Amino acid sequence: MYLEYEKKLLELKEKIDNLKGILRLGRKEVEKELRKLQREFRERAKKTYRNLSPWERVQISRHPRRPHTSDYIRYIFTDFVEIHGDRKFGDDKAIVAGFAYFRGKPVAVVGHEKGRGTQEKIERNFGMPHPEGYRKAVRVMKLAEKFRMPLITFIDTPGAYPGIGAEERGQSEAIAESMLTMCRLKVPTITVVIGEGGSGGALAIGVADRIAILENAYYSVISPEGCAAILWKDQSRVKEAAKALKLTARDLKELGVVDCVIPEPFGAAHWDHRRTAYRVGYVIKKFLKELCSKDPDQLVKERLAKFRKIGVYVEG
Repeated sequence: MYLEYEKKLLELKEKIDNLKGILRLGRKEVEKELRKLQREFRERAKKTYRNLSPWERVQISRHPRRPHTSDYIRYIFTDFVEIHGDRKFGDDKAIVAGFAYFRGKPVAVVGHEKGRGTQEKIERNFGMPHPEGYRKAVRVMKLAEKFRMPLITFIDTPGAYPGIGAEERGQSEAIAESMLTMCRLKVPTITVVIGEGGSGGALAIGVADRIAILENAYYSVISPEGCAAILWKDQSRVKEAAKALKLTARDLKELGVVDCVIPEPFGAAHWDHRRTAYRVGYVIKKFLKELCSKDPDQLVKERLAKFRKIGVYVEG
C-alpha cells in the first residue's frame, strides 16, 4: 500500500509506534530513543517529499491511506447530518452531502468520497459520481443558500463516472447545473482539493469564492493517463503528460487557479490525518472570516470575475 520510496519511512514509523507502546507502559528509558526516531522521521520525510516530480505527486494524491472527505468531516466538523438522494432517481454514495457545525456555526458540506476497503470502494464507485450525486449536491447547495449557511466542498475524484447509465440519466447536464448553481450562490463558498481533482467531475463542486489545495493534491482538465492516451496513444508517457498539464499545487498557485496551498504534515497527508485536518480547518476558518463580512451580491460578482480571469491570455 506504500510507494517504493516510502518503505524506509514506514520502517521508521513502525519503530516509533512500537516505542510509543512501550512508553505507555511506563518504560521512560525509551523516551530518548523515541524522540531521536521521531526527529529522524521528520527530517527524512521532508527530504523524501520535497522534490517529487508531478507524476509522483499524482501517485501520492491517490495513496490508499490518504484522508478522505469522511475523515475531514470527522475531525473538522461537529454534529454532521448527511442528506441522501436526489429526489429523482436514487442516492449516490460517491458524493457525501449534508449539514454540520464548524467552530459553532452551521455550514453545508459536500465532497467526493472514495471509501476504504474493497466493498466500500465499490459502493462509492471509487469516488466517481453519477448524475444523482451531483443533483444531491445541488439540493444541499440550494438549502445552504435558503438558510444562509456557508458552503464547504472537498474535491477528491478521478472524474465523473463515464458509464452508459450515467450518460442516459444526464451526466453532463447534472455537472453543468451544479457549476451554474455554485456560480450564483449568495453565500460564502470554499473548496479544498484534498486528493485527485479530475476534469468536470471535480469542477462541478469547485466553483467557489476561495479554492485551497493540499500540497500533494492535483487539479486538472484530465488525468495524466487520459492525456497520454489522447495525445500520444501511449500510456508509458504519463510522466511527460503530468508535467505538461501543470497540475501540481505549486503550478496551480502560480497560474492563479487556486488561492492557497496547504502544507501536509511530514510532507504527505497519509502520515497524520488529524494534523492534516487541523491545517485544513485553519484555512477554512481564515477564508470564512474574510468572506462572511461581504455582501451576498458582491460575493457572486467577485466569484464570476475570479473564474473569468482564469486562462486569460494577455499579450505583452
